[in-house]
Amino acid sequence: MKKSIRAFVTLALAFAALSHSAFAVVYPLPAKNSRLIGENLEITVPQDSKLPLEAFAAQYQMGLSNLLEANPGVDVYLPQAGSKLTIPHQLLLPDAPREGIVINSAEMRLYYYPKGTNTVVVLPIGIGELGKDTPMDWVTSVQHKKDGPTWTPTKKMHEEYASRGEKLLEVFPAGPDNPMGLYALYIGRLYAIHGTNANFGIGLRVSHGCVRLRAQDIKWLFDNVPVGTRVQFINQPMKASVEPDGSRYVEIHNPLSQTEEQFNSREPVPIAITPAVSKVVVDATVNQSEMDAALKARSGMPTKITGLVENGESAPVATPEAAGAVPQEQAMTPATTEGAAVATPEAAQAETQPQQTSTEQPADAAATTNSKF
Repeated sequence: MKKSIRAFVTLALAFAALSHSAFAVVYPLPAKNSRLIGENLEITVPQDSKLPLEAFAAQYQMGLSNLLEANPGVDVYLPQAGSKLTIPHQLLLPDAPREGIVINSAEMRLYYYPKGTNTVVVLPIGIGELGKDTPMDWVTSVQHKKDGPTWTPTKKMHEEYASRGEKLLEVFPAGPDNPMGLYALYIGRLYAIHGTNANFGIGLRVSHGCVRLRAQDIKWLFDNVPVGTRVQFINQPMKASVEPDGSRYVEIHNPLSQTEEQFNSREPVPIAITPAVSKVVVDATVNQSEMDAALKARSGMPTKITGLVENGESAPVATPEAAGAVPQEQAMTPATTEGAAVATPEAAQAETQPQQTSTEQPADAAATTNSKF
């Protein structure tokens, strides 16, 4: 039964890929004793393609870092025509409550668990630069939402830009040129989950601490996430799971650099194995060679570490070629009224209706002056 559900999800993702629309962000939740969701896809870069890797990342709802981890050696500026790209749509859910929004900075993904739907929405994000980090161990909530946010840079931001010979506006008005994009969900007092006016930065450390999403993703969150929703920030570069059949999996991402020395070094950032992960990987059934290979590869994809892969279980599913599946380069990812595409008919019925939220909003000055970008 589990394999048939996963096969259905795979077909849904492949069909959505051909339709050239926002897709592959809503998964049916697995059983409580399971954390493995989705299937990887494999695509072929068109022979006449002159698009950067970001174009493929946007088309397949990925952050740039997700594709770089899954495809070591790929040219970020011009992926080789005719080469294969693995799209890492198979994931392990984070070790966190399946409630509200969970933001895992290490993998640069946002997980949203809509109430009463038995689904999880997974979206790629951009996070804070080194020294301007997005929170990594914090539980808060959505305080309020803003359609058409303005952005008031802080004094420190003005000084930072001035040191580079650049000048910031005192206030960036609402609109397509606003670096915060067209929608914002304000969390706590200093941070926001918001859009962007650029077609890059998702899957990168680019902000002053806030969480960035592509235009269609923040629009969907704005329409569907109610004020008061729980928000949890975590930093889990290594996730692990024991599945119902006894199989053990790890999903390992490159940890975020904590110092300038680490950031500038060619050496990989050390990975700390937490007690929760240790309970999964320290077991007699674990194939140590598979575990060592996963630690070295840091592919950002679930890797089975018990026994051998059987029946091509972890092999990516090839996506048929079609003109409509080719990504398009744009100056900016436009806002859209499309909701996140779903992987099952049940999820489609449960997920498309936004929940009622409070219409009370604070003054713009209070909403923007104290917010990081």
